[in-house]
Amino acid sequence: MREPTAPPLARGAIDRDGDARSDDDFAAHFDADPAARILALHRGRALLAQQVDGSPPALRFLRPAESPEPQLRCSRGRLGVSTEGGQAAGTPIEARVYDADAAELIEPERARWIALRPAVPVLGDPDAALFTQALAIANWHESSPFCPRCGSSTSVVQAGWARQCDREDTLLFPRTDPAVIVLITDDDDRVLLGSNALWEQNRFSLLAGFVEPGESLEAAVVREIGEETKLPVDRVEYAASQPWPFPASLMLGFTARVASGTPPAAAAPDGVEILQLRWFTREALTEALAEIALPGETSIARWMLERWYGGPIDDPVPWTTT
Repeated sequence: MREPTAPPLARGAIDRDGDARSDDDFAAHFDADPAARILALHRGRALLAQQVDGSPPALRFLRPAESPEPQLRCSRGRLGVSTEGGQAAGTPIEARVYDADAAELIEPERARWIALRPAVPVLGDPDAALFTQALAIANWHESSPFCPRCGSSTSVVQAGWARQCDREDTLLFPRTDPAVIVLITDDDDRVLLGSNALWEQNRFSLLAGFVEPGESLEAAVVREIGEETKLPVDRVEYAASQPWPFPASLMLGFTARVASGTPPAAAAPDGVEILQLRWFTREALTEALAEIALPGETSIARWMLERWYGGPIDDPVPWTTT
């Protein structure tokens, strides 16, 4: 089992190889490199390697000669460490997105194509990080076919790290939306969890929200918690961050305490985003696991909650929210 030294999607090291982006002939050089490997994506899912003799789950990497025509190809850099899929250090990696026909040619067995949430708990850290990065850039390309300035079409440039407006030649770069996620405690070290209106009933997690323009991260923590719970908080401290490609967020984890003099019982859900709020001691959370579900293993929310709890939480209910 992994030591929880960092959130699940922030544990793998990838050399993003910025020099390759300026190579106008990158595609040809990549295809001619015998060490080059491809991470295949189809509808947000990556291809798993065939497990043989009890081998651990790992991504399957294609060689350029094995690849049918993709919808999109993007350099992902070089793997700086060996992956559990057996890739050598420094292996150049490209993510390619395939349509249904091409995906069928690559691997017709649907069970071999896996989404990120169920993949991360079973993959090694380098594979999980690579899948996360590839999904994030694929999502951005899918949502950015037109220039936001003039509405013209855009084309993929810089080996997939940017797009260019076909009318004005303006370069467009992938965007990341910062969001704060907060573990709130009171003076008795109870944790406050909320149930979001978009989740299934009795799913509880930490509270989160997007950072607004012109706002510091700390101010976003105070504002979001005030809006969702009516509680003032202080003692805001940064914990960690991880990418969250659903579709393009960076989750910035913080801890905060209910402001002195404020009774924790004053917590009240906004009734729009948050439908329920509950305070838990560690013992109460353990007892409640028969009736509530917690954030998924892929999330920084789960990682932060288990840091507070003091170890892994045996939550029998899988994440089902899409």
